[in-house]
Amino acid sequence: MSQIDNAFETTMEKLWENKKYNTLRDVLVTMQPAQVAALFAMMPDNAPAPLFRLLPKEQAAETFVEMEPDMQEKLIRSFSDTELKSVLDELYVDDAVDLVEEMPANVVKRLLAQADPDMRKSINELLRYPEDSAGSIMTIEFVALRPQMTAADAIASIRRTGMDKETVNNCYIIDESRHLLGVVSLRGIVMAREDARMQDIMETNVISVTTQEDQESVARLFSLYDLNVLPVVDTENRMVGIVTVDDAIDVIEEETTEDISKMAAITPSDRPYLKTSVWMLWKSRIPWLLLLMLSATFTGMIITHFEGVLSFSIALTAAIPMLMDTGGNCGSQSSVTVIRSLSLGELHFKDLFKVWWKEARVAVMCGVTLAVANFVKLLLIERVGVPIALTICLTLCVTVFIAKMVGCTLPILADKLGFDPAVMASPFITTIVDALALLIYCAFAGMILGLA
Repeated sequence: MSQIDNAFETTMEKLWENKKYNTLRDVLVTMQPAQVAALFAMMPDNAPAPLFRLLPKEQAAETFVEMEPDMQEKLIRSFSDTELKSVLDELYVDDAVDLVEEMPANVVKRLLAQADPDMRKSINELLRYPEDSAGSIMTIEFVALRPQMTAADAIASIRRTGMDKETVNNCYIIDESRHLLGVVSLRGIVMAREDARMQDIMETNVISVTTQEDQESVARLFSLYDLNVLPVVDTENRMVGIVTVDDAIDVIEEETTEDISKMAAITPSDRPYLKTSVWMLWKSRIPWLLLLMLSATFTGMIITHFEGVLSFSIALTAAIPMLMDTGGNCGSQSSVTVIRSLSLGELHFKDLFKVWWKEARVAVMCGVTLAVANFVKLLLIERVGVPIALTICLTLCVTVFIAKMVGCTLPILADKLGFDPAVMASPFITTIVDALALLIYCAFAGMILGLA
């Protein structure tokens, strides 16, 4: 969302305080909907509703779509039934569905009561599709043409119905049973001869998705094929809607936010940080922290069990944080790289052996480099004995190797089992690697230093 300059915000607040409504309206109509929505979020609590009423009908609807859910709810509660119906009449169906999904039950009941019968039916149809599917993010408002139509007929049809469509840049050719036959661009229609038929100028190799397709896969197609719009069909290739690029961008943002949250061991939330209460932040973080804390008790149990080994030398104990941190960092590097490739569709379960071979070679190179550097540091700076330095550095080599193998394997296995690979990110991998590093460390200490 576009940022609002502090000086501009102050000016608008002064105009509001001085009741310069005509001036406010003159300024607001020159702004983009996203800018107006950002401005409303910064204005005093009693300002958004009156300011919203100053906007022209079409701009008001576009601004409403750009607002955060809490601002939308506040406005809805301040609207009369007539005002609410006016806004709903200007919304596209997919935006209305998003609104219904975000609002509490009592607000949804009022929304549906003010929606016209056709929109109410369309909303109910779209809500039946699985969450995070193509059907749940599509709109049914698209331009449909018949194959026998001439270019002149098509232009007349677009002029007649285009104002109610999400986009007219791509027009879809369907038969009497709504089977998708092809697509033709508005440019192609305008540039064709007036008597040219759609079936002769349409592109038949149409990229489409089914209503059950995962929304993340749908968004990926927009990037892969540089699309602005993507048709959605049912299992019998009957066209039911379209997904537009703005919806794809929203999906990408939503999925990225979710992945980042999971990678940091936080329950995902779509609310802005500054508008999320302390209570909600606590609820989203504490379950994961408790789980990770309990899992980390294994590390403590290992240290307690090998207390005699580790107490042989202060240098052995002092090296534990370095070994655990290095292992965790190495595992995180591999996991983040693999998770990104999985999310972009670059990796699949069948590639597991290729990933192992690549990460194994990287692990050996990284492990040897870190071990040599650490060996020199231990001998020259910390002045420990060669056996202790050898114990620490061999452990470091093996820890790096295991950390990278664990880091690249767990996300792929999670994806294969149907879980989000982002869950297998830094916190879980670090916990696992910490325990393994300590076991390896004590094993090498026992063999090299003769400690049991």
